[in-house]
Amino acid sequence: MNALRRNVLKSAAGAGTVAVAVAAGLLKPTQALAAWNKSAFEAKNVADAMKNLGASGPSDSKDITIKAPDIAENGAVVPVEITSKLPGTTSIAILAEKNASPLVGEYALAGGTQGYVSTRIKMGQTSLVRAVVKAGGKSYTAAKEVKVTIGGCGG
Repeated sequence: MNALRRNVLKSAAGAGTVAVAVAAGLLKPTQALAAWNKSAFEAKNVADAMKNLGASGPSDSKDITIKAPDIAENGAVVPVEITSKLPGTTSIAILAEKNASPLVGEYALAGGTQGYVSTRIKMGQTSLVRAVVKAGGKSYTAAKEVKVTIGGCGG
């Protein structure tokens, strides 16, 4: 059996199982949704987003590394990796400062989890990509400028 066919059959079987569980009432679609910080995601500027994240006045930290391209050819898909070497990291948030809604993502980390997040973000224009890390009850931040040649937020 060819590998592509095998993968398609496995995926279809998995989707079918989930559909049966939803239809039988064993799994509700809302159970898969995580709680989210609506006010922080709807903030229109960085200061409001940081305030709603509970991170007003974070300290700059060299223990936070942001790996992102210096120049992103397509703002619709900008790869970003955040690594926190701060002990007791409990969350990492990513902000693209000049986006219409700056907060791109907020990730809660369970105790003992490595302080690392890797994702792709949309950026409308050249701006700072900022990481906000909560560790030990305090907030820390680091930033890196990413130049965007083609905007990804409709621009």
